[in-house]
Parts: sequence; C-alpha cells; structure tokens
Amino acid sequence: MKTDDFSFDLPEELIAQNPPERRGESRLLVLERKAGSIIHGTMADITNYIEPGTLMVFNDSRVRKARLFATAQDSGAKVEFLLLRRLGPDTWEAAATKLKKQRPGRRYDLEGGVGAEVLAQEGEGEGTRVLKVTPPIDDAWLELHGHIPLPPYIKREDGVPDAERYQTVYSRAIGSAAAPTAGLHFTEAILSALEARGVETAFVTLHVGLGTFLPVRSEEVEGHAMHREEYEIPEATARAVGRAKAEGRPVLAVGTTSVRTLESAWDEASGSLRPGPGSTRIFMYPGYRFKVVDRLFTNFHTPKSTLLMLVSAFAGREEILAAYSEAVRQRYRFFSYGDAMLIL
Repeated sequence: MKTDDFSFDLPEELIAQNPPERRGESRLLVLERKAGSIIHGTMADITNYIEPGTLMVFNDSRVRKARLFATAQDSGAKVEFLLLRRLGPDTWEAAATKLKKQRPGRRYDLEGGVGAEVLAQEGEGEGTRVLKVTPPIDDAWLELHGHIPLPPYIKREDGVPDAERYQTVYSRAIGSAAAPTAGLHFTEAILSALEARGVETAFVTLHVGLGTFLPVRSEEVEGHAMHREEYEIPEATARAVGRAKAEGRPVLAVGTTSVRTLESAWDEASGSLRPGPGSTRIFMYPGYRFKVVDRLFTNFHTPKSTLLMLVSAFAGREEILAAYSEAVRQRYRFFSYGDAMLIL
C-alpha cells in the first residue's frame, strides 16, 4: 500500500492557526458509514447524533510545556528540544531541530540557569536524543520556562491563550508532547448535555508522542515504524467497556489516541479490556479489524499521516478522502485547532 494513496490537496488558508473564539463552536462533519452520507452541523448538534447508552471514551492526558529553547555552548547556535518522555530523574528522551548536529557530548544552556547535554544519539525511537538536564527539572520548572508545543503547521509562537486552549477541559495527567486534539472541542456544557442524553463517559490516558505525530517517510505504508507511547487504563474504564460490549452498546472513541489505547489493550482470548499501564506501537491502516471501537470522533488530519491512515482503516480510504474533499469545498478548518468529524 502506497503512502501517496493517502494524499489530498489542502489550501494553506484552511489550516487553522488559532482555535475558534469560544471553545465548542467548531463545525462538525458527520459521516454515516452505512448510508454513505455526509451531514454538516456544529458541535452544538453533537447530542443529536450520539444515541443514549453509547460509551464515549476520552483521553485525559495533559500537555506538558515540553518545548525548550537552548543555546549550544560550543557555537552559540539556537536549538529547540521537544521533551517526549522522562527516562530518569535528570534524563529525557527528546526530539530536536538540526538533529544531526545534536551529537553526544554537545552541551547547551537553557533558560533559568539550567544546562543540558546529549548523552546518546537515540532514545528508544529513531530520530531522538537522550538529554541530561542539570540540575534536574520538573513540570513546575517547565510551567515557568517551557513553551506549549504547538505543531509546526501553526506558523506562530505559542501565546498565553494556548496554555488553556491547547488543553482539554478534562485533562488530568501531565505527559503529552502534543494535545489529543479531538477533545479540544468539548466544553463542560457539552459533556453535561451528553450525560443528560444518557451517554456514558470513561477515560483512558495515553501520553501523545512521536507515535502519534511523526510523519510517514517510507514509500510503502508497511515500511513505517511507530514509536512507543505509554498509556494507562483505569479499572472502571475496563469494566465500562466490558459492560458496553456485553450489552451491545456502541463504544465511541474520542480521538485517535483513545482508539489506539483501546485497541492495544483488548485481550481477544478473554474478550475483555486489560486495565493498568501499558505501551503501544500499534499502527492501524486499511485492512485492520477493529475489536473495540464502533464510532469515532476526530479532527481532520494531515496528508499521508498515520492518523489519516487510521481513520481510513475505520471508515474506508475512498470514503474518508471523499469526506475530506467535501470538507475542503465547504471551507472547514483543518488540523489541531480546526473543525471536527464524527464517524458513525
């Protein structure tokens, strides 16, 4: 299967550079798979399309201020690091700009009188570095000196509003290097309306890293290797999924990260969801058979990305590309701060 099979044309002006003025006011494209139909609406309409008894599963990971500006001590060059995950008290796996130049032994000055040194060429994943930070830093330090890691297609620096708008209203566990963006559309009022309709909610935690947002560079889809991401599933969520499956009620995943968590933790032998911590490198593209997820709420994804391949596996490649083409015609906003899509 060719990576180019998941390409589409997108006018640059449709790439959302800012969130909507008020959270929860995005447009909503509803794709009904059985009928092959598309309905245009807004997030205010979402309760009309989710049947009572549905179990909605959200990712409650919170974005870390993981983007750091550094100065190389040997040359004065400006470098950016993106902290992906903590490896030890003073060591991190990180992505970096000008990656080939960030070799073991190279040292940097960070903000706040902190220094850093590259210890190893790669962490667990290709294209990362192991970074030692001295003295050790924590999330309180990052809140003061780090920056919200907006994706590179947002052509501006992060600002004060992003600290709140690039988080979901239910975020809890700090650890993501990018937002689980499907959840950005939900407000407390929308969540209350879903509850009043008889929709059940549950939460998982998957800390977003390179596994979610690394581009596919191989010519063949099958040649792409996913990076590992850590997740945790509460006992209560595992029980809720078990009840929903046993009772024939649909499981609706909010975001591709929730999909990846649920599908990774499903134990086919027992027909149940494994609670507790885990990690995943699952890669879903057309041909994948979904075991847990029956409905999907998601954003519009970048061309040739693993996320576009995942939604194509769920709804069909031709169907998704046709829906994206319609979204372009209707001037929907795309990507992290863009509009939303509900696949039924």
